[in-house]
Amino acid sequence: MKNALPQPMDVKLMNLTSSVLFAACGLLLVAALGWWLLRNPLFAIGGITVQGEVAHNNVATLRANVPPHLRGNFFTVDLQQARAVFEAVPWVRQAVVKRQFPNRLKVQLQEHQAEALWGDSDSQMVNSFGEVFEANAGDVDDDDLPRLAGPEGTSAQVLAMYQGLKPLFEPLDLGIDELSLSGRGAWNLHLDSGAVVELGRGTNEEVLARSKRFAQTLTQVTSKYGRRPEALVTADLRHVDGYAIKLRGVVTTEVAAKRN
Repeated sequence: MKNALPQPMDVKLMNLTSSVLFAACGLLLVAALGWWLLRNPLFAIGGITVQGEVAHNNVATLRANVPPHLRGNFFTVDLQQARAVFEAVPWVRQAVVKRQFPNRLKVQLQEHQAEALWGDSDSQMVNSFGEVFEANAGDVDDDDLPRLAGPEGTSAQVLAMYQGLKPLFEPLDLGIDELSLSGRGAWNLHLDSGAVVELGRGTNEEVLARSKRFAQTLTQVTSKYGRRPEALVTADLRHVDGYAIKLRGVVTTEVAAKRN
């Protein structure tokens, strides 16, 4: 068998040139296709499908206000930037944005569920996750939202305390108007009857335990003076062995706490 003769140099150069030309043509074709995709109006964002919670946001309003802030077409739009645009809309807590071929976006919205007002502002609220958000309080269906307050970063802790205290006072027909946590860790409670209750310091569990003993014995104590729980003016739960209360028409009274 004869050995194959090596290709002449000019043949090698021709093959190499052909390969380079084919590769260049391929790149040009891909670039042209990319340019066509980017410029073709068929792939311009033609609509947005909104799903999920839209109780505080009209779908038509979202479609009218969000697209002007989006950049690019179906292929080039930045989904993270699109998500940020939706989450900047009042009441929107979370948005998940996906492409929907050939020219639409699909967004799943989760709205804030207002649990309370936060601080001194009527535009800041606490949602069900204990997060502070800004929105128009006038859009809230519940006109009796409590007001919570505390140092920065404590909104979840204050909401948890409120949720623990609320069922303790409901059997007494007393609602919570305000609950605050001071910078030194002291809890202060305002009831819808106008009463002010100093809950003192401690962990949530310790404060709730004192509050439970107070709520369970308040009716018995007030009845001794011919009063009902709504006659409460002030209460101080910072005492080790009990609490001090003031009732309308009755002098300050100290009550020994009952241990379970």
